[in-house]
Amino acid sequence: MNNNYKYLIWSGTTVMLILAIFLLASTNRVLNTATTTNTVSFNGEGKVFAVPDIAAVSFSIVTEAKTSKEAQDQNSEKSKKVVEFLESQNIEDKDVKTTGYSIYPQYSYPRPIPLGAESTTYPDYYPSTPKITGYQVSQSFEVKVRDLEKISAVLDGLVTAGANNIQNLGFQVDNEDELKEEARAKAIENAKEKAAMLKKQLGIRLGKIVNYSEGGYYPVYFKAEALDSRGGVGGGGPSVPTGENEIVVNITITYQIK
Repeated sequence: MNNNYKYLIWSGTTVMLILAIFLLASTNRVLNTATTTNTVSFNGEGKVFAVPDIAAVSFSIVTEAKTSKEAQDQNSEKSKKVVEFLESQNIEDKDVKTTGYSIYPQYSYPRPIPLGAESTTYPDYYPSTPKITGYQVSQSFEVKVRDLEKISAVLDGLVTAGANNIQNLGFQVDNEDELKEEARAKAIENAKEKAAMLKKQLGIRLGKIVNYSEGGYYPVYFKAEALDSRGGVGGGGPSVPTGENEIVVNITITYQIK
């Protein structure tokens, strides 16, 4: 009898303990759900347009010679003339930078000698074995032209001074950070307008901001037509674009619902 009584007490205690744990877990889950679901998020987008005021020109100087030293010396001489020309156009040192420098060997690939035939060259080379015939040196630059009226003269002058490969001509705005701030302010205002509209339509009360995130910032640059190797633009001279740059900022604001 005593043992049965102890067994009943022990069983009842165990059941109560299990129920207490279950209720505690359920309550905690409800509280967590309430905490995470009593929020609402709003997206905002801000756009700013600006007329480009800087031209960015990418070009390179390529030289070839029988030895690496000769190719480098020729490249250095042309680079010096290019820099002197840019200085004559009142382009500051900060707007001219070297973006790459490479030295590559140049090869010739002899024709295979037929089996049993005598070679006409000395010494003999095995079939398909490449032979170094010289070296190519390439130095790449990027220059910013802040006076867009000079862009045509700058391109022509670069080629005359020794730049034999102009890869790209793009246009951008100088005060990009200020434009980004303006676009962000518009994005925040856009999100707040959406919050005010939903608050009015649903009759809810919004509390403090619990989260803010920003992403999708990207400037959209106007790009000129592709340049040919002589620095010209497809059939005509280079021209300053009449389009605009677009800068976009996307944000998300999360409010607590009271």
